[in-house]
Amino acid sequence: MADTLSQSQIDALLNSFSSEGAKALDEIEEQAQERKVKNYDFKMPKKFTKEQLNVIDSIFENYSRVLSSYLTSLMRVYCKVEVLQIEEQNYKEFNNALPDYVMMAMVNMGINDDDIIETNSILQLSNPIAYTMMDRLMGGNGSYTEVTRDFTEIEVGLLSNVLVKMTGLLKDPWGTYIDINPVISAFETNSRVMQSISPDEVIILVLMEMEIRDTKNTISFCVPAMNLESIMEKFGDRWSRSTKKLDPKKEKERKTSLLSAIKESELKIDAVLCETKLDLYDVLTLQVNDIIPLNMNVEDNIRVKIGSNLWFDGKLGIYNNKKAVKIDNIYKELR
Repeated sequence: MADTLSQSQIDALLNSFSSEGAKALDEIEEQAQERKVKNYDFKMPKKFTKEQLNVIDSIFENYSRVLSSYLTSLMRVYCKVEVLQIEEQNYKEFNNALPDYVMMAMVNMGINDDDIIETNSILQLSNPIAYTMMDRLMGGNGSYTEVTRDFTEIEVGLLSNVLVKMTGLLKDPWGTYIDINPVISAFETNSRVMQSISPDEVIILVLMEMEIRDTKNTISFCVPAMNLESIMEKFGDRWSRSTKKLDPKKEKERKTSLLSAIKESELKIDAVLCETKLDLYDVLTLQVNDIIPLNMNVEDNIRVKIGSNLWFDGKLGIYNNKKAVKIDNIYKELR
């Protein structure tokens, strides 16, 4: 006969099972918390693949660098712009997150193709960025004070000029994949009356973070997904490449134009007779008619430098009653 368990032994056995089960449940919950689970909305499936979003990210990475350079030169203070995130969402979600008064520009992408529907996008400046830029452009230090009012006509005029230039800078980053000529068709300072995109329409939202002095906030660019899909269908083969194949004739013309522009550049040329070293005491005690000996022969060639590089050497002489250098040697290997 097998030994019969006592009630205390049965209780101990059940307690051990319950503790192990609770421990296993805790481990499962911990693993679930460690995983980054993202909810998927089957009513609004994603329209773009990860590769396509990476292409858009590449376009706006280039745009953010160009924009950073432009704003730095405009504000006379370092401005940093970088892509924060790119996501799909409904336009109403984007619009509801905006304050009542905000600076927005309706951008017509200007794609000259009958197969692509008219592409209207929105370029929006957050209020901290807008007011910081205005303070800087009007001669201030670039400080931001929170306000809850509509923009004045002067402020709209000032920011509209900046937005027009920012819109024009979109041309080159997009030009790798498609030729565009973006122009602003309208400005709006009230986010609730912007009716160019329907509330339920899916958009691609690009958030760029701009930092100027102590202010850090976002610049938004949103384009309807339907418009972007038509672009990808027309130029689908280009979206997988990071470089654009140029027409050989146009490429030759571009190189000729660049060389012509370079030929008109001015360079400073230094003819160096000699370099020597003197003690500070000797320099302080120099008098008129004193002689400084140079460690070179009068027959030696002098050096001709462009920048810090030695390019030529030659003989010092006179041409048309002006000092000149006759080139003797050309140094092909630059230091």
